[in-house]
Amino acid sequence: MKNKIPDNPIKFIKRCIKENKIYWTYHVNMRLEKRAITRDMVISSIDNMEIIEEYLGDKYLPSYLLLLRYKSIYFHILIAIDVIEDNIRIITAYIPDMKKWEDNFKTRRKRK
Repeated sequence: MKNKIPDNPIKFIKRCIKENKIYWTYHVNMRLEKRAITRDMVISSIDNMEIIEEYLGDKYLPSYLLLLRYKSIYFHILIAIDVIEDNIRIITAYIPDMKKWEDNFKTRRKRK
């Protein structure tokens, strides 16, 4: 069965977070601890999240790279969306490396 893509991914993500329909992968739990990003930071930042990249053809589920801001901290999270099971999976989270991202944290720098 082909994975479904929501009409409004941001609305779907926000609803899943508010309804606690979130799976935190083992990978993201390890990354959060090492990268000084907390679950509370992710959840508290849902009102200012922005999709910066889409990976609709990912192997298992469509996924989105999001830019979030918590106070003065900007960070990215990768979220997979499961419309059929009505949940999201947070895959990874990190603070963007300024060597790889433009100052807006939304655009990857061109490789030289």
